[in-house]
Amino acid sequence: MKVIGAGFGRTGTRSLKAALDRLGYGPCYHMSTVIAEPYRVRQWLDVGEGRARDWDEMFTGFQSAVDWPAASYWRELAEHYPDAKIILTVRDPRRWYDSVSQTIFAGALAERRPMPIRRRVIRWLVARRAPDFALYPRMARATVMDRVFDGRVDDPAYAMKVFERHLAEVQAAIPAARLLVFDVREGWEPLCAFLGTPVPDEPFPQANEREAFRRKRTGRQLRLILRGR
Repeated sequence: MKVIGAGFGRTGTRSLKAALDRLGYGPCYHMSTVIAEPYRVRQWLDVGEGRARDWDEMFTGFQSAVDWPAASYWRELAEHYPDAKIILTVRDPRRWYDSVSQTIFAGALAERRPMPIRRRVIRWLVARRAPDFALYPRMARATVMDRVFDGRVDDPAYAMKVFERHLAEVQAAIPAARLLVFDVREGWEPLCAFLGTPVPDEPFPQANEREAFRRKRTGRQLRLILRGR
């Protein structure tokens, strides 16, 4: 592992993944990797529930990792890969919460409400056809919602306090020479300077997916039901 992303989801991690892939630090591990290969859900569930943790096996073939669930374990990964550089993606706390509450947290909060019949049928079909992926909500709780936010993802003030505390803790723990505090709106220059790579002659990736988040989730569930994984 050459680069570890310590930033929370919805701080530009998808754009950073695309940038790292472009700069030769790929493949880059991201939550989308877990979703695309559901057997990884069970790996992270084992980590989250304290049964097993083999970082080298989990990240075999990857040169970098960003986004949750890896970012939940930034301390452990920074220690395990002492030569890896750390990138802390940042964002205004209020804008971050507005984004995450409409995407990642929305799914977690839906798990707490009575489930409509249609959703129960879909959940049953996914469990039958893709049993690993059916564990995703439990994995997300164990590695992110409960581990990072104490289950209080519906409390904006508390979630933003956790967010701000996280930024401070990473900056206090990681030596300045090893750390880049990065707003993806800054583009290629600070990232390339930190990594020691040439600046590409192309725009920095823009991969904000808030509008497509729910649509992609529905399509993913349909593919799992039809194909099984």
